[in-house]
Amino acid sequence: MAALIELEDLHFRYHDGTPALQGISLKINQGEKTALLGPNGAGKSTLLLHLNGIYHAQQGAVRVAGEKITRANENWVRGKVGFVFQDPDDQVFSPTVWDDVAFGPLNQGLERTTIEARVREALQAVGMWELRAKAPHHLSYGQKKRAAIAGILAMHPEIVILDEPTAFLDPAGQKALFEILEILHAKGKTIIIATHDVDLAAEWATSIILLKDGKLLAHGDTGLLVRDSLVRAAGLKFPVVSQVFQQVPALVVRPLPKTVAEGAHLIMQLINQKEEKARGINIIS
Repeated sequence: MAALIELEDLHFRYHDGTPALQGISLKINQGEKTALLGPNGAGKSTLLLHLNGIYHAQQGAVRVAGEKITRANENWVRGKVGFVFQDPDDQVFSPTVWDDVAFGPLNQGLERTTIEARVREALQAVGMWELRAKAPHHLSYGQKKRAAIAGILAMHPEIVILDEPTAFLDPAGQKALFEILEILHAKGKTIIIATHDVDLAAEWATSIILLKDGKLLAHGDTGLLVRDSLVRAAGLKFPVVSQVFQQVPALVVRPLPKTVAEGAHLIMQLINQKEEKARGINIIS
């Protein structure tokens, strides 16, 4: 499968000379749900900001759908790659929710009827249609987050990026957010999030990227989250389910479960084996 996003030997330094990214090379395929993890200062946000042309590579290259990102095509890239910032107040600023969601399509030069259709579709997708006339500063934090996502969706991006999407959201807000992301993924969107939450990453992602000090530690499936050396190197912790299995000798298995569903399945297997042995039946794995 051809990569939808490709980073090739990407380097970036801040104005004071501090290295932020040091030779990152990786590929993300269409339809993936990718979680980007690492400690503070690992370069997660800096990497994401390269994917829609907010930052430009100082060395190396970033390609989206085969096209190298340059200053000449950054507007095209921003229509292709939607970016939802960690703080919605950095993104939601118009007089009404409707105006805010319409801002992107207006700047794409679309006709009024198309803009109206896109705004309606985007607001309905995030459950904000009834609040379209409300001023953003009167919204809750979770509502602002959904309005920010709607503003991106109205531009019809192929890729949706979210920087720390669950920051400051309560459990209900987090649940609502990921229900939206699952709907988007079902519609064919490729989704990338930066997060510190290993449990969220284990439950949600199809691929994991681990960064530290601006360098790529690993890129692969969620099994990376239970590889001790990588978890320690990335300054992370094991998913809670994995920690439980580590602490209870009777539950020690390899590979460790990463999700609640995996953990529950293994516990049921152990219970069934114990019951069968109690009845004098040998179980062959």
